[in-house]
Amino acid sequence: MSEEQQLDDPAPGRPKPDQPPRGAATREAAERGGTHVQPRNPLHGMTLEAILNALVDHYGWDGLGERIPVRSFNIDPSIPSSLRFLRKTPWAREKVEGLYLYMLREQQRRARR
Repeated sequence: MSEEQQLDDPAPGRPKPDQPPRGAATREAAERGGTHVQPRNPLHGMTLEAILNALVDHYGWDGLGERIPVRSFNIDPSIPSSLRFLRKTPWAREKVEGLYLYMLREQQRRARR
């Protein structure tokens, strides 16, 4: 291999500069560096904090705690403590994302009437 080829090749396991990163481990990583456009995915580009704020604005902490029985929603609720819990607990995050999608669908149905 010539010196020019060695300089052009990235370190082993790293994508070349013109290639998108492969296999983002988390949604946050995909949001930070993802290059794929997903126009029909309402969660694309949304941070967990933005989703949680939208749900709290729509349902309030009491309504959110009724729909998803999690201590961080029912006992001394706050955005930072809820975010910490949701980032560590995949099943709770899935429920929050599902409730957010449900809220969006309901808003779209009301707008059509």
